[in-house]
Amino acid sequence: MELERFLAFAQEIGYAAGRLTLGYFARALEISDKQDGSPVTVADRQAEALIRQAIEAQFPDHGIYGEEYGVKEPRPGCSYTWFIDPIDGTKSFIHGVPLYSTLVALQRDQTVVVGVITCPALGEQLAAAQGRGCFLNGRQVQVSGVDQLQRAVILCSDPRDVEVNAPLPGWRHLWRDCRYVRSWGDAYGHLLVASGRAEIMIDPVVEPYDVAPLPVILQEAGGVYGDWHGQVTLFGRSAISCNRALADTVWQTLKMAPS
Repeated sequence: MELERFLAFAQEIGYAAGRLTLGYFARALEISDKQDGSPVTVADRQAEALIRQAIEAQFPDHGIYGEEYGVKEPRPGCSYTWFIDPIDGTKSFIHGVPLYSTLVALQRDQTVVVGVITCPALGEQLAAAQGRGCFLNGRQVQVSGVDQLQRAVILCSDPRDVEVNAPLPGWRHLWRDCRYVRSWGDAYGHLLVASGRAEIMIDPVVEPYDVAPLPVILQEAGGVYGDWHGQVTLFGRSAISCNRALADTVWQTLKMAPS
């Protein structure tokens, strides 16, 4: 029952923060650049503040790892940490593109046990808890059964980032062999894989809060999640979501040595 409580809470605060961001969506906003060059707006900061305040009120012993306001360590003896990305896909958000999302995840010890991706401008919420399945707007979903690259849809956020940071020539081989290549990226691309609407999502540069919901979401949807090396970690600096039928092919292809 504890996981159900955490999941319901994550869905509620993801929805509330997403609703907040809609108040700023497709409007003129002051945009600042963070030290890493990524953009940030008042919507990012207010949405994370809303989520953090809710966590601190409900679970004061829990740790928090957020994009905008950093890390609060869990109190001694507590094994839970929440991960927050208030607007994943801020570049889409500031350009009025609806493919952005609010991410909330809960890690127990070193395992993500709850993950929620809320896409407020699309009216979609993908939610999973360990051993409970993966649900899109309350309907259970799973990855596709496509087992040939020639029939697969492969996604990425920015092809230039992939070219600079991905293992080559494996990446080029992958996208040349797949049926469709699209840049429906950030967490939304991973959501599409988990819900069976695409087969592969490649994210070459990530932070833990960018990907925290994904391990449990892909597991519960019957798919596979990992970094370039196939490790299931939030700290691998890269991320791949894939259906299970193509997973071995994808990781083996990415390891191709230059000819």
